[in-house]
Amino acid sequence: MQGAVDLVTDTAPARCGDLLARGEVEAALVPIIEYQRIPGVQVVPGVCVGSHSAVRSVVLISKYDELKLVSRVGLDSSSRTSQALVKIIFREFLNCEPQWETTSPDAHDMLKDNDAALLIGDPAMNITLPDVHVFDLASVWRRFTNTGFVFAMWMAREGAIEVVREVDFAGARDEGLEQVEQIISECETDMPLPRGEIRKYLTENITFHVDDELKKGMKLYFELARKHGLIENNKPLQFITS
Repeated sequence: MQGAVDLVTDTAPARCGDLLARGEVEAALVPIIEYQRIPGVQVVPGVCVGSHSAVRSVVLISKYDELKLVSRVGLDSSSRTSQALVKIIFREFLNCEPQWETTSPDAHDMLKDNDAALLIGDPAMNITLPDVHVFDLASVWRRFTNTGFVFAMWMAREGAIEVVREVDFAGARDEGLEQVEQIISECETDMPLPRGEIRKYLTENITFHVDDELKKGMKLYFELARKHGLIENNKPLQFITS
């Protein structure tokens, strides 16, 4: 059918990046760091998953109330952008280098051998461990840079640009935001938050629009990722044109 799209749902951001890198999908919502690692991709303009302040779903939990005291960090294996962000925060802004361990996102297990743990998604929003300090990473980024942060954007392989150009990503975003109450109802059984908190998360903590401040934050993030050896190159963002 003309204009039809086969949608593959996969909740792990890193997995989405792998599907795009292997050419198994023509476009994917991908951790932003993967733009610098996957050759031959372009970015869908205007649409993102980002935050201007507290994001809530990307956090570092710590045994200490000061991050400079942290010497070992467990990293959630499902998010590559956030892994790089944590390393940038420690290296660039805190001037220290903990030991890193990449592992599955189980807060209790991660803190057995580490002082802090990176969590994203539901595990980050459902922390039940007592006596831990929670650092919202979008808030930490803003404190040091005075910019917002983009965690993911839609990207497409260069060979599929013409096909992907026909998909109205911005329209799909806007349609979703118009049906936010229905989405909240569908999320209530899965998200560990009251309905009002889910609404706040989707409408205030997360932004789905790319503005100049978020572009500035992305540019700085890529510069610092290159500076600290987390990416080999820092290519300018190439957006799909209409």
